[in-house]
Amino acid sequence: MVPLFIAITGGEGMRGSTNHPCFSLPTYSAYLCSMIYPWGTKRRFNAYVNYLRQKFGHRIQKVAVDAGFTCPNRDGSVGFGGCTYCNNDAFNPSYCNASVSISKQIEEGIKFQKIRYKNAVSFFAYFQAYSNTYDKLENLKSIYHEALSFKEITGLVIGTRPDAVDAEKLDYLAELAEDYYISVEYGIESCYDRTLKRINRGHDFNTTANAIRETANRGLPVGGHLIFGLPGESKKQMLDEAAVLSELPITTLKLHQLQLFRNTTMGKEYLLNPDDFLLFDYDEYKDFVIDFLELLSPEIKIERLAGEAPPKYILGGQWDIRNDQILDGIEHRMEERNTWQGKKFRLPAN
Repeated sequence: MVPLFIAITGGEGMRGSTNHPCFSLPTYSAYLCSMIYPWGTKRRFNAYVNYLRQKFGHRIQKVAVDAGFTCPNRDGSVGFGGCTYCNNDAFNPSYCNASVSISKQIEEGIKFQKIRYKNAVSFFAYFQAYSNTYDKLENLKSIYHEALSFKEITGLVIGTRPDAVDAEKLDYLAELAEDYYISVEYGIESCYDRTLKRINRGHDFNTTANAIRETANRGLPVGGHLIFGLPGESKKQMLDEAAVLSELPITTLKLHQLQLFRNTTMGKEYLLNPDDFLLFDYDEYKDFVIDFLELLSPEIKIERLAGEAPPKYILGGQWDIRNDQILDGIEHRMEERNTWQGKKFRLPAN
């Protein structure tokens, strides 16, 4: 995959060697090169925020909602205790509280986001905590319709597990998508069954792949979430996941380093066996996530490149750097390496 180039010609030769990716014109005619990538921007990865702005013509902001769901690996359906790394309190905004009505959470969330982002004019209700399709369909309809009753809410992003959807629920979401933007976001976490078993996910990767395909087959955008550094996985194994995910009809992807939270099973495992964990430092992670992006399909929109949580929850795996600074650092490093998402991506052989 190569970017498109817009060359501004001038009288002097182009600085640099002939293997520079801007070398699409003779050196004597190219003075300055501005790269436009296949996703239509100069950013070196296919950023979800830019995609939404192009699609809707303005900024869209998420309003998180905690509707009081649980998960099948918490209530005994497939297991107990939940995923070993999970502490939902670590990423729930302060206005997000299952003891408060959905309408009240959305009112507070919109107010909060309008203060934070002055140019936000419409919002997606983001059902984030736990598994937000894990209920009877009639209950789900009531919950989703309450969120969509707000004129500012133009769509839903529904975070869930791949074993918490079925044909009936997906068909209903496809009906909603005729009038609203409806995206289903799956916790992938890992492509390896041994890892999924170790972290108590309660399903295998084939379940994940099938859910992604079934969702995409209904025309719904599919989001995914992947964690780098889960115990037992090498860097090569993590990089190999780029090819696996690129073969699936994934619309958006969230990436982040493993963060260890206090009072979790994984946190306790780390204290007992720290050598079993790969906790990236910031500089190491920048290069690693860029290596991953190079191998990833350029069609996949990137929603997040690193994780951040309140320090009071963190046992390890978080840097003393804000998320916007991390993003700037990754993009600057991509410029230094003269690389972009999909640079080394290869279509699978037929």
